[in-house]
Amino acid sequence: MASGLSGVSDRSDVNEFGEPALNGGYRPSPDEEFMNPRQLAYFRAKLLGWKEAILEEAKGTLAQLQNDSLREPDITDRASSETDWSIELRTRDRQRKLISKIDAALRRIEEGEYGYCEVTGEPISLARLEARPIATMTVEAQERHERQEKISRDE
Repeated sequence: MASGLSGVSDRSDVNEFGEPALNGGYRPSPDEEFMNPRQLAYFRAKLLGWKEAILEEAKGTLAQLQNDSLREPDITDRASSETDWSIELRTRDRQRKLISKIDAALRRIEEGEYGYCEVTGEPISLARLEARPIATMTVEAQERHERQEKISRDE
């Protein structure tokens, strides 16, 4: 029975967002209504899992940075370690930016805009969303956008 105050259901067939609970084998299908509650729950879970994996990886990097010393006696070893850490920190910075895109996709789910192209308003293919759940444009709109960027850079 759902609590009127909390908005959280006691039913086991819905998640904490009031969406249908997913079994492990569910995959969105073009035969379903586009961005139905089950698809939204699927993509929310996919995005949250991705974000959690990135955050766990970042915790590991932070722990290793705190434990490892860059004070190798050999200057070549030190340079090699500094280069490795520089690459690792650049990767973490890219992942930090990715987290903001994941958060934006989660906001679009909440606002009912997820899965639709921000340029044309058309549905983004499920295959594209499966491959890149943070996509905000259809493939065609993305290609047009990239061509325009290339033209702008070349001028």
